[in-house]
Amino acid sequence: MALFDNPFNAAKRFLKGCACGRHASDAEHEASIRAEATAVEAAGEESRYRRVVEQAVMRALFPNDTHRRAFLKTVGASTAAAAIASFFPIGAATEALAQTGPIEKKDLKVGFIPITCATPIIMAHPLGFYSKHGLNVEVVRTAGWAVIRDKTLNKEYDAAHMLAPMPIAITMGVGSNPIPYSVSAIENINGQAITLANKHKDKRDPKDWKGFRFAVPFDFSIHNYLLRYYLAEAGLDPDRDVQIRAVPPPEMVANLRADNIDGFLGPDPFNQRAVFDGVGFIHILSKELWDGHPCCAFAASREFVTTMPNTYRALLKAIIDATAHAQKPENRREIATAIAAPNYLNQPVTVLEQILTGTYADGLGQVKRDPNRIQFDPFPWESFAVWILTQMKRWGQIRGDVDYNGIARQVFLATDAAAMMRELGLTPPATASKSFSVMGKAFDPAKPEEYISSFAIKRS
Repeated sequence: MALFDNPFNAAKRFLKGCACGRHASDAEHEASIRAEATAVEAAGEESRYRRVVEQAVMRALFPNDTHRRAFLKTVGASTAAAAIASFFPIGAATEALAQTGPIEKKDLKVGFIPITCATPIIMAHPLGFYSKHGLNVEVVRTAGWAVIRDKTLNKEYDAAHMLAPMPIAITMGVGSNPIPYSVSAIENINGQAITLANKHKDKRDPKDWKGFRFAVPFDFSIHNYLLRYYLAEAGLDPDRDVQIRAVPPPEMVANLRADNIDGFLGPDPFNQRAVFDGVGFIHILSKELWDGHPCCAFAASREFVTTMPNTYRALLKAIIDATAHAQKPENRREIATAIAAPNYLNQPVTVLEQILTGTYADGLGQVKRDPNRIQFDPFPWESFAVWILTQMKRWGQIRGDVDYNGIARQVFLATDAAAMMRELGLTPPATASKSFSVMGKAFDPAKPEEYISSFAIKRS
């Protein structure tokens, strides 16, 4: 039976006969092939894919050709097709097949920084999400954000774990040459904290922090913008009243212990590790400043997205699949064990469980419970990008007129994420933008310039 024949035709046979298995002579074989080619071309792509799916289903149900033909003669082709469609999604399977081509590159390298924000990217390796979607991915532990950026730009990495503002800065050419980059999925929301050295336990009011030395992971980071926001709301100028410098996350606890810094707004596991090591305490979780804020992202160059579309789709699907798994509370302890290994986070499982389950010691003698301390939601809201752009402009990283919505749409690929979420049975948001509040101040993504102008402390 030819690939695009109607499998509900009782006169057709799956079993092979003479010559090629279907014809009595070579002449009949050649004539049949020519006729089939004409029919296939005339059918159109969707009809061709549907025939392939229908044949696969019928072969699975009736591996014995005699039984298939007897069934079709008894109930008829239309009844048989309707019956199968009632329990198998022929249309959805046809669409999926039509969208899926061969994966252009199966062996990939994805760089990551060893922090819990990268949980979906990391856990997708030991828990098999990459292989599930047809990929052989090497996740590469990397020292710092500048290294991640450079290795991705020079194509040593096919894709990478990045801070959500980094692809925006790379695309705009801020701090590097302008190269179009994409945020295809958000890795985590919340999951950060302000941690202070133990000697500052009596200085819980940020108004008392004048002269403090702070660390953030990178200039283009949610950490930098949230720390500046928090300080400015307390009346401190983050450029004049304190010092803020970029420190790779794995070095933050050591710098706190050595008294090189007074505190940091950084990612876990290092907030909890400072408590575990007895050198610091958690002053405030980042979710208490902005509940639901983005932090890190799965990022790739626009060149990778467009020149290897099937590889990109498979990789994004694996990441979103892993992200959905990480969001479920019942999976958190298993994940903590999976990512604790030396080649991943290299942290005690106890530290990671405190972070991922939300039951943790704060370093002030209390055990706190917050199941939303870190969450995993892959949707790259365009309004997140707009807010990031307002802070980049507020603090002088970018100047002049800014096409907020245009850049947000170009970099944060909400449409791609939504499509992959639907394929995985998840429900994406109906829109790509939303309003939210930061420290009680409402943000309307339709009015970014008004938002910037409303701040008393700013560089723009």
